[in-house]
Amino acid sequence: MCGGKGTRLDWDGEKPLFPVDGEPMVDRVVAALEASRVERVYAVVSPHAPETAAHVDCPTIETAGEGYVADLGAALDDERISEPVLTVAADLPLLDAKVVDDVLDAYEGGSLTVATPTFLKSALGVSVDTSFVHEGEELAPTGVNVVGEGPDETIVRDESRLAVNVNRREDAEVAERLLF
Repeated sequence: MCGGKGTRLDWDGEKPLFPVDGEPMVDRVVAALEASRVERVYAVVSPHAPETAAHVDCPTIETAGEGYVADLGAALDDERISEPVLTVAADLPLLDAKVVDDVLDAYEGGSLTVATPTFLKSALGVSVDTSFVHEGEELAPTGVNVVGEGPDETIVRDESRLAVNVNRREDAEVAERLLF
């Protein structure tokens, strides 16, 4: 998913193309997906990200850019897509193939939300923009999900590679310090 405006980043360019350690975030995410067991990678783009659409080296799915949920729905309607579908936000520059494969291993059917404890995000010094309580623990969505038919499940991953979503400049600074 790489079609958002990225207004919180305070950058003149498109958010997916924001460089972390000199490399656009979207390139880092696509590389992680291609190195994982994921079979096909599509970039879901919108009119808000024309440079991203031209930049990515994978097939694209064009959406209207009406927000994450609406754009995800439009992407799922694309004839090339069949559920279950792993969705990944383009603002996860620390993502790697092992983390992706671990999520795929945890998937048992239905839909899967991957979350991280908000205390981890706070400890790392990254922003917490959205949170929810699950089984008594305050969690933040990671930007990695599996969309499928059936019941929804939430798994918790105490993993810095999933906890660092770059929404602000400070988040990017943390990502660069944690690159490993």
